[in-house]
Amino acid sequence: MTSKLTIRDASGWTIFIFGLLALLLGLLGMLRPELLLSILGFTVLDRASRAAGDYTLVFIIASAMASFNVGVYYILASLNDLKQFYKWTVPFRCVTFIVFTTAVVTGLAPNRFLGVGAWELAGAVATGITLWQENKK
Repeated sequence: MTSKLTIRDASGWTIFIFGLLALLLGLLGMLRPELLLSILGFTVLDRASRAAGDYTLVFIIASAMASFNVGVYYILASLNDLKQFYKWTVPFRCVTFIVFTTAVVTGLAPNRFLGVGAWELAGAVATGITLWQENKK
């Protein structure tokens, strides 16, 4: 008997790739939060120089755990061909793009953070296009 856990089409691959990247970046953020901050373009302070009550690293670890979990959800959705899930991700990833881009435009986040928004938008567009093409067949 063969496993039914398989990626069946291009839309599944868009979801799987996003999930894998989210999982890996989440793992990085949990293990090395300062490195993730650096990659995103934020100023990184030494742990010893952080003020009492500075929970930046705790927040990064919590966010990274959420990214890790989302990555698992996306991977499992792709391996189980959950098309309805794929469809739900498209508008919400566009919202994520808007929120992250707004954070940069308003000066709350460094310019490099635009990459996160662009990644979300590119993934949403890729998934949306492949779903549309597959639906036409």
